[in-house]
Amino acid sequence: MAADGLTTIKSSYGPTETMNRLEAAVKARGLTVFARIDHTAGAAAAGLALRPTELLIFGNATGGTPLMQSVQTIGIDLPLKALVWQDAAGDTWLSYNDPSWLAKRHGLGPEADAAVRALTGALASLAKAATASQ
Repeated sequence: MAADGLTTIKSSYGPTETMNRLEAAVKARGLTVFARIDHTAGAAAAGLALRPTELLIFGNATGGTPLMQSVQTIGIDLPLKALVWQDAAGDTWLSYNDPSWLAKRHGLGPEADAAVRALTGALASLAKAATASQ
């Protein structure tokens, strides 16, 4: 499953466990969790049905500031976000924006390459921690 700039990974766990594992992995890396948004609960409050869908917003200034120093508009895509969701077949997925795609979207130059590589590796590691069976 691929959309432009979106990385999506199938989880070995259900939606709640996947999100809990992701949040724990984010905190274990010393990153800040800014928000955990339960879209399903929001839909229910509006009288609408939605399969499990939850967003985690996280990051830290050390990772994001170098990108914003290069091109401030990338701040619209920071802090980082990861979406855990369940499809109609009952499978759970984790999706996040590819940092390389974000860099291209905002026209970041080579001065941001190291920060982009670091974010790419961190997101891949976090996604694996949340989705891969032990």
